[in-house]
Amino acid sequence: MSNSVVVIAHSDWRQGRLAPLLEAKGYRVEWCCPVLGDELPATGGHTAAVVLGGAQSANDPEPYLAKECDWMRRQVEEGRRLLGICLGAQLLARALGARVAPHVEGINEIGYYPLYPTAAGSAVIPEGMHVYHWHKEGFELPGQAELLARGDNFPHQAYRLSSKVYGLQFHPEVTAAVAAAWVESAPEHLTRPGAQAAEQQRLLSEQFDAPLHGWFDHFLDRWLGRAQGND
Repeated sequence: MSNSVVVIAHSDWRQGRLAPLLEAKGYRVEWCCPVLGDELPATGGHTAAVVLGGAQSANDPEPYLAKECDWMRRQVEEGRRLLGICLGAQLLARALGARVAPHVEGINEIGYYPLYPTAAGSAVIPEGMHVYHWHKEGFELPGQAELLARGDNFPHQAYRLSSKVYGLQFHPEVTAAVAAAWVESAPEHLTRPGAQAAEQQRLLSEQFDAPLHGWFDHFLDRWLGRAQGND
């Protein structure tokens, strides 16, 4: 197996802190974008896989999303390392039989919001951590999953199937600069119920972006089996 991490993207977006953090740890990052025509790689050809977010819904009927769900299910069945982020976590939940749907009151999470770790998640997610979100749908917890963190409006924020498989509703890979670019590119989304104004996001990023960076760096070590006491 090569010392590489395949990253499944849902657009041509390649910014953020994920690839630099992985490369700093000595991994080669290989990008794959099925929506642009890329074929999903063999499940056994990489050290680990990350499935990122995107503008799509996990409930969209596009065949490439169904193929991604099947591919993610095989990753889990074969005991491989898999991390789903936002849409990626929703696709993983759906692949494992859980429902993905909008908030019943139409609430969105766009901005920085607090996480509340469960007893099971207290070793993974610290108290008081705020993370970046950009989503309008949430997921039910897959039956075999362990809930790690809750939120105020979307109760399922992070889950774990094993030390190798995690789903995160939020965007730890998004830097303050990337968040600002997203806000600039889609200001109309900030009028949605629950979304934070651009200036509020900017102020919160000054407080929470650096801790989020540090947390994600350590989390990747845990997920990749580099931290002491992990597979």
